[in-house]
Amino acid sequence: MKPLSWRKLQAVLNQLNESQVLIMLIEERRGLKRASIMERLHMRYNTLRVSRERIEIMREATAP
Repeated sequence: MKPLSWRKLQAVLNQLNESQVLIMLIEERRGLKRASIMERLHMRYNTLRVSRERIEIMREATAP
């Protein structure tokens, strides 16, 4: 995949799912290693992961 500029990354990041963001993060870590891009990808990945995990946990919860 061609490296994205900051502007293009911001434009598409919210349209990607957790696995797509993780792949981009892994590719960035192997390739250009741009700190600001890696940080932004990690922030988005973490947000998506936490959201998924919260949904999984709350499925097990009982009403108070």
